[in-house]
Amino acid sequence: MTTRKWTARDTKKSIVIPSDLDNKYSRGVLGVITGSAKFPGAAVLSSGAVSATGLGMIRFHSSSGLAHLVLHSNPEVVVQPGPVTAWLAGSGIEAKKYSDFTTWQRHRWFTLIAKQSVPTILDAGALHLAGKLDQPTVITPHAGELSRLLRTRGVTVDSEAIEGDPKKWARRASEEFNVTVLLKGSKTVVAHGKDLIELPASTPWLATAGTGDVLAGILGALVATNYIEILNDKEHLANLAASAAFIHNAAALLASRGSPITATHVIDYIPEAIGKIL
Repeated sequence: MTTRKWTARDTKKSIVIPSDLDNKYSRGVLGVITGSAKFPGAAVLSSGAVSATGLGMIRFHSSSGLAHLVLHSNPEVVVQPGPVTAWLAGSGIEAKKYSDFTTWQRHRWFTLIAKQSVPTILDAGALHLAGKLDQPTVITPHAGELSRLLRTRGVTVDSEAIEGDPKKWARRASEEFNVTVLLKGSKTVVAHGKDLIELPASTPWLATAGTGDVLAGILGALVATNYIEILNDKEHLANLAASAAFIHNAAALLASRGSPITATHVIDYIPEAIGKIL
């Protein structure tokens, strides 16, 4: 069992710099299933964060008429299904939770995730797929979501307890579902089995709507560009999850400079944050 403190130097190793031999396919293609009629902004924010972090192509799988919103902000996005090197699913898609916490809302595109068995990120409304996929998987819950997810395995713990000991519960969830866990919060941690990565404390200005969608998008880009490394060593997912959280906070600090920010502002500063890390 190991615990590591994550730094900019560690993060730099996760950022793939394209060579003159690369093209839009070799740089990674991310399949994105995010947003809904209730939370359409999540589709725009997650896709925008992916683009700002850098990769070859985004394939956005449209639902609830969201394609025009995504294309308005990010016209480079492709809105047709096709081969991908990684998946990002669930941001802004509401999970309907019943008394036994076992029945969840289904999404028509989720069936593709198992058919294209590539590294996968599960957020929000896709968290119910944790432990049900064969491919390397990372989940990105906050404390409340992790509490509800653990109850599906008969583990009763409230969000306050998880916030009080995030290391313990991130490890428990990782072992329970056989996934990498990026547990979001003021003290963000990443668990892969018993191994743990601790992130520097996040700026409190990140406690605003949509920033979780931005984090998921950053991670999506890193996973799509590192897909070969992940398939060779699925433990690499933990490094990418920690790197995404580090970039997320670095961009927020640049955007804020001690003042309030929005999720959109964080996206605007992702390229500068990555530049400074490199």
